[in-house]
Order: sequence, then structure tokens, then C-alpha cells
Amino acid sequence: MTALVDYRSNRIVELMDEPAESRGGDWLKESLQQAVLLELATLPPYLCALWSVEDQDGDVAAALREVVFDEMSHLGLAGNLLTTIGGVVRLADDMTVPKYPGALPGGVRPGLTVYLSGLTKESLDLFSRIEEPDDPIAAVRSNTSIGAFYTAILDAFRNHTDLITGTRQLTRNMAHHGKGNSIVALTSFADVEKAVDIIKEQGEGTSASPENPHPGELGELAHYYLFRQLFHGRKLVKTSENPDRWEFTGDTIPMPQTFPMGTVPPGGWGGAGTPPPDPETRDLLDEANASYSDMLRFLEKAWQADLPATAKESLNQAIGKMFDLPSPARTLMERPLPDGSGRTYGPEFRFTHA
Repeated sequence: MTALVDYRSNRIVELMDEPAESRGGDWLKESLQQAVLLELATLPPYLCALWSVEDQDGDVAAALREVVFDEMSHLGLAGNLLTTIGGVVRLADDMTVPKYPGALPGGVRPGLTVYLSGLTKESLDLFSRIEEPDDPIAAVRSNTSIGAFYTAILDAFRNHTDLITGTRQLTRNMAHHGKGNSIVALTSFADVEKAVDIIKEQGEGTSASPENPHPGELGELAHYYLFRQLFHGRKLVKTSENPDRWEFTGDTIPMPQTFPMGTVPPGGWGGAGTPPPDPETRDLLDEANASYSDMLRFLEKAWQADLPATAKESLNQAIGKMFDLPSPARTLMERPLPDGSGRTYGPEFRFTHA
């Protein structure tokens, strides 16, 4: 494993600084590996927020669940973008699995610390800053976006369409979660362009609308605007046309009842001078960490398999491990921390070796 695959590096920033004429096959492979790490980094914080909601059948949980499934699709598409040009997906390693709290991979959104906690106004603000586009319709512009990185990737593909081979492609029908959510084989530039557009537009929306153009349900917002809507506690509505204006002035959206999951400290529970968990809690934490780590190992194996049947089997095993995660995670969220804060435990999403 080279330092270039270290999620803690500033490699995305460095890659974006390279001139367009230097962005060939090697640039694309490095960029897409970083994109895989970036997509992975968003899943643990979003999952913690989702699982902390007590009513998993309510509207807020449903909205967060759609975001999670979108992000899983994005991870799948990013992996396929890498393997279609002959790259090797790396996921299951101490250098590639993000640690929380910490920065986003590659130096994206410098100064932003991503952490694991339950659903709060603060976590919603964090999530929207992760997803923020360069020119949001209902907010001010901040620093370089994830979308800008994907635009650079698409431009490089456009200049090197000959690199697209369609090798080692994973597929999964996820159309029931939205028309853009299936993980599909990318065998042409048109496939690549559509995949990049889905990743960008589900997260950021478009320059014309904050709505997700690849929704599960009509009127579904892109992730950035959904998070801002929940943060403001009011629906985002169009208040004027020509030019269009959108404001958070619609119906009230109350914050749901949640388990008060605390913020996971550096090194996990018991780290950074915090009291160690009791043995039963430690067993639950280890169970969740093992399922997460096994999921990553099976995903990596799926993308590296030579035979489609082997790839499909490994992907199914990865999905099985993913479905093993909610039970210990939600049980942990019912266990109070020993510090008397009134907060509870939650999953650590730490990588462990088999």
C-alpha cells in the first residue's frame, strides 16, 4: 500500500492542481481511488444519524435512508469507474478506512472535521457542508466541492475514452431506491458520464433546481438541500420564478425523537482519556466493527475477482455484512455512557483485521 492511497493525505488537492494535459490514465486511477475513499467516508456519519432516530418508519428516517442508499450506489459507481480503466479498488486497509473524528479524504473541505454522533442540528450542518455545491441555490458559496472533483474526473475521461474497458464491473439492481441508484456496468463514455452525473446531482442538485433529478419519489431533494431543510426545520419551497428563488419557508419539519448518541472520541470509546466500556458493551462494539470490516473486505474482493460469479458471491456477502450492522448499532445507542452526560454509545466504524 503506497502513501498515495492514504485517506489522510492531501492527494485530491494535489491531483486537482495538476494541469489538464497531465491528467491521463495514472491521474484517473489515483483520482478514482480517492473518490472511492470519499464515498466511503460519508457512510458511517450518515448511518449513525439514521440509526439514532427512534421512529425508523417516520419521514425523517425515510429521507435519511434514501441518502444512505444513494451513497451506497455512489460507492458502487465510483468503484466501477476505477475498475473500468484497469484500476484496483482498495478498501480494506488501515490506510484507506477513514478514522473519526477526522478530515475528509484527500484534503477535500479543509478544516472540516467529520465525526460520528446521533442526529442533531450540528450533525445536519456538518452533512450539508460535506455535500455543498460550488454555487448552491439557497446558500452562499464555500470552498471547492466534491462535485468539482468529479467534474475534473469526467473531463479526463472525455479526453481518454480509449481507457474505458468495462472490466471487473459490479452490478446490483437498486431501482426500488430511485431511478439512478442501480449499480451498473460502465462500458462506454456515455455510461461514465451518466454515472458521474448521478453522483454529482444526487448530492448537489443541478444549477437549475435543488431537486434530485434521479429520485426515489417525485420532489425528492438533493442531499445538500435535504440536510439544510432538516437543519432549518422547514421545507424548501420555490418562492418566485424568473429568476427562480428557493427559501426554507415551507411547512415545519420537527426534529424526531432520537437516541442521544455521544460523539465517538479519537481511537473509539475508551480512547482519548474516556472511560473504557464495560465488557458487554465492548463485545457489541467489536461485533459492529467486525461486520463493517468484513463488509469492506468482501467489497474489495468482489472488485478484484476475475470471475463474475465470484464477484457476485462476494458482493452478496458484503451486503449481508451491511445488514448485520443496524442491530448492534441500535443496541449500543440504548446504552448510557459512564460519564453521566446522559449520552449513549454508538458504533465506532473502526477497521479491524480478520
